[in-house]
Amino acid sequence: MPSLPRTQDRAAGAAAPVRIRLAAASAAVLTVAAGLGLRAVTAGSVGKYGGDALYTVLLLTLVVLVAPRVTPLTAAASALAISWGIEFLQLSEVLAELSRRSTVARLVLGSTFNPPDLLWYVVGAAAGWLVLTGVRREA
Repeated sequence: MPSLPRTQDRAAGAAAPVRIRLAAASAAVLTVAAGLGLRAVTAGSVGKYGGDALYTVLLLTLVVLVAPRVTPLTAAASALAISWGIEFLQLSEVLAELSRRSTVARLVLGSTFNPPDLLWYVVGAAAGWLVLTGVRREA
């Protein structure tokens, strides 16, 4: 007959999402800092495409923040899908108009479709997946 989990085990299980969310929030802050730092010290393609990859890493951390028990593959795929979705929305006038009206929208959503960005979002999703997989194995 299976035994019920001890109270201590249940408490540890309930605390896990809180720890994961704290780690994800910290990772999000570090990712934003890395992106701002990259843009401050580099120019041209390195800053732009590195920023694209970090954008997807940031989205991955936000997915984990919202759904702490998500698998690394699902988190990476979700972040990639969001990144690609936003990039393809740039083909419409919607994001261009939002970008004209709001600096925040321009910084977060962009305004101009750029096909190479799609590749760099994959790089960011893969990097985030590798880190999250490694962190989960260590835990």
